[in-house]
Formats: sequence, C-alpha cells, structure tokens
Amino acid sequence: MSTHQLLVLVVIQLLLLLLPSVGLYKMFEKAGAPGWKAFVPFYNTWVMLELAERPKHWVFWQLIPVVGWFISMGIFVEFVKTFGKFHFYEHALAALLPVFYFPYIGFNPKDKFMGSGPVKKHKKGTAREWVDAGVFAIVAATLIRTFVFEAYTIPTGSMEKTLLINDFLFVSKFSYGPRIPNTPLSIPFVHNTMPITNGNSYVEWIKVPYTRWFASPVKRGDVVVFNFPAGDTVINLPEFQSQRPYYDVARELGRGNMDSGRQVILSKPDDYPLVIRPVDKQENYIKRCTAIAGDTLQIKDQVVYINGQAQIFPPESQTNYTVETKGQPLDETVMKEEYNLDMTNGEDVRSTGTPNQYEMLLTWSAHEKMLKNGLAKSIIPLIDSNHDVYPYDHIHVWSRDNYGPIWIPSKGATMNLTLENYTVYERAIRVYEGNKLEIKDGKIYLNDQPATQYTFKMNYYWMMGDNRHGSQDSRYWGFVPEDHVVGEAWLIWMSWNKGVRWNRLFKKIK
Repeated sequence: MSTHQLLVLVVIQLLLLLLPSVGLYKMFEKAGAPGWKAFVPFYNTWVMLELAERPKHWVFWQLIPVVGWFISMGIFVEFVKTFGKFHFYEHALAALLPVFYFPYIGFNPKDKFMGSGPVKKHKKGTAREWVDAGVFAIVAATLIRTFVFEAYTIPTGSMEKTLLINDFLFVSKFSYGPRIPNTPLSIPFVHNTMPITNGNSYVEWIKVPYTRWFASPVKRGDVVVFNFPAGDTVINLPEFQSQRPYYDVARELGRGNMDSGRQVILSKPDDYPLVIRPVDKQENYIKRCTAIAGDTLQIKDQVVYINGQAQIFPPESQTNYTVETKGQPLDETVMKEEYNLDMTNGEDVRSTGTPNQYEMLLTWSAHEKMLKNGLAKSIIPLIDSNHDVYPYDHIHVWSRDNYGPIWIPSKGATMNLTLENYTVYERAIRVYEGNKLEIKDGKIYLNDQPATQYTFKMNYYWMMGDNRHGSQDSRYWGFVPEDHVVGEAWLIWMSWNKGVRWNRLFKKIK
C-alpha cells in the first residue's frame, strides 16, 4: 500500500470520527462527560465505550485500515443504545448518518442518557440477529467496493496478451482517489440492469455531482478501468449495449449521417429501445492509458508518438505482422512455448501463400525474440488503412494505425475553437462538460454566444487496448474524461480457461 493510499484511509477514518462531533458534544454532556472530548478523534470513541461499559480495546481496532471504519460504526451503535435506541432504523442511522442523527439525539430534550443497564436487559430476536448480520455484510461490502477495491472480470480480448478473457482482477480505487457514486440510490452489487426484469438497478431521485476524494491523476501506461464514454445512450438489447454502441448503429443506419441514423432509431422504439445512463452506471471498460491530459498523440505505422517521442510497445501487447522466416519449418510446440502463438486456432499464425511468409498476431516480446533468435528474416507491421475512426468527419483522414496528431484536453487549458477541430472536441465540450455547442452560419456558438476559444473544466485521457487490432478504444470514441475513471487494474487474483490458469494467479498488472 502506497503512502498516498494509506493517507486516504487515515483521513476517511478521521472524518468518520470528527463529523458527528457537534452532536456528540451534547450527548456527552447529557451523559455527564465533558463535551470537549467529543472533538478528539479516537478519544471520543474511548469515552463512548466507557459510558456504554463496552470493551475499550475496540478503540485500537479502529486503527486497522478499512476494518476500522466498521469498528467505529459499531461503537456508534453501542453508544446510542445507552440513550434507549434499540430499533433497527435507529442503529442504521447511528452507523450510516451519525453526522445528522447524533445532533438530533443531543439537542432533543426527550432523549435522556440511560446508561448500560437497559442495554444489558434488552434481548434481540433471532430474526433481528440475522437481519443485522445481513445488513452489516451488505454495507461493509458496498463501502469496500466504493472506496477500496472492486472485482472486475475481463470479458473480451482487447487487452491480450497482457490480460486474458476470464482474468479476474482487483481494481484499486485508491490509485486515483475514491469516486463518490453519482446515483447513490441503487441495488447493491448490480451495476446497471436488474436480472430477469431487465429494468434499471438504480433511481435518479438523488444525483451527486462528480466528486473524487484525494484525487490523483492517471499516469501514462496505467491499465485503467473506466465507464465507457459512448455508453451514456445504449440500445437496451443483449446484442447491442456496449458491443454495438448506439452511436455506431446510428452512423450505420444513417450511412455516415448521425442525425439521419438517430431518426431511424427513434422511429422504431421496439427494435431499438433506448436507455440513458448516468456516468457511474455506464458499462465498465478496461484499457491502457496511452496519453494523459496535455499530451499530443500521434500514431505512425502502429508506433505511438507522445509529444513527438516514440513510445515502446507494452511487452505483452499484440498486433498483426507479416513475418518472413529463414526457411525452417515452424514447430507447434516451440511456437507455443517460446512465442506464445497457438498454431491450431487459425488466428495467431496464417499462411500467406508465399513460401516462408506468414501473417502472425505477435506480442512485442515475441516480435523481439523472433528477431534475436534468428527465426524471422523480417517482421513488417500489417497496416490497417480503414478511415472509419473518430471523429468520423471528412477533415481528419486518419486510420487505426496512422492517427493524429491529436491534443488531449487538460483542465484549465484554453484552446482555440475552429471549424477544423470542432468535431474532435465537440463531444467533450457539449456532453462531458455540459455546454450548448453548435455551428450556425459558419460560426461556432457556445451557450448561444459566438466563441473562438474554450477552457476545459476536466482532464482527459487517451485509452487504447494492448490488442491493437482487436480493441474498441479511443480511436473509435475519443477522450475519456476524468469523471469516468473508476480505478487502476491492480492484481489478477484468479484466471480461468477450462480450468485454473495457475501461472496467472496473484500476478501484478503492469
């Protein structure tokens, strides 16, 4: 655990103990204890345990990272019992909302300190015991999932061979700071859609603006989990969702014209049922951060350049090459063990029809090893020249393997807004940052005012899959705003493919 991560835990624990202090001040006075003790972290819980006649060693358990949060909640519950609070909802308020509930008890003249006597006489029913245990488990898991780490499963091959399908990961929420949910009223452990009913697992009665505690920026090269930026509107059918994003379908139906495609979709609600999702309920994606805010990115013949400097390929990233061997036959076992190539699947190695020439899906480490070992006479990248990439206009004639240059927006940076770069930054300005942006009579209007510049409110990132020819990434939907970032992929705790992949267990993600 890094110093930054430990600091986050400590600050959260201190806030948990200090925020209810005003109410505790009055509660302590009612109990005959000096009110000032309520404002001293850890000492205040010592006093609570003393008044409740509960074991004082609980105070020290609060020092355990994360576990301490729940110990503090338990102490709060034990303390309100001394005021005659035994109902389930009263304990829930004490554990989850002490900042409001303690002042209510403290300033309410009807609530009196009763000591530990009534507590010792009170007996819970069996049903209540089970309910308390279940609620505690759900609350604990939810808090850990929100503030500490979250489990994630790799669903596609977009990050191969760095991450494989059915790798099970832990995603650290500390790396970039815990993000407070935009939609706090939701069913625990269900991301956005209820099973069976297919309805939303959340309601938007309460909406929390983007808030991240102890924010730390994403670093270039990090493997990041984030909410799919093009997932704000989805066609709510299994064969669509993020597999066939709404915006892609609209372009297809409109033959490149988004507005025409939208009209087709809207005219057929049974064929294309739409759902609008808040940021935190958009599908989770995982990619590698290739460029950070303020960078200028360009791809030339598959090589990524950041600010004019060529970047090395991640060792296990893979892409397609034409490989000419020196004439030796390819041994299936050697190709698998030495170069991680499966000659039986028809995808990793394909004959071109020319003697000693193959198309291979190689990792960069295999690429280097083939040249070093003398297996390959030459290795030439297969260049994809398909121009159907972001921002899908006629000005920027880019392709998947020859892309940019493109500047990544940075918080506080001011950019000249022109008709040439309008399509590149329009979605960031209009959708992610909540502005009205349009072109009228050949001029750009921002919030109904003529505009030639724009200052960005957030940092943005450029995410790409390590499987460069098998990844839906920023080359197709553009920038990832900082408010979409979930966490850093940290550890593979389990991996499965017709059995456990033992060599991948507890592997740190790089």
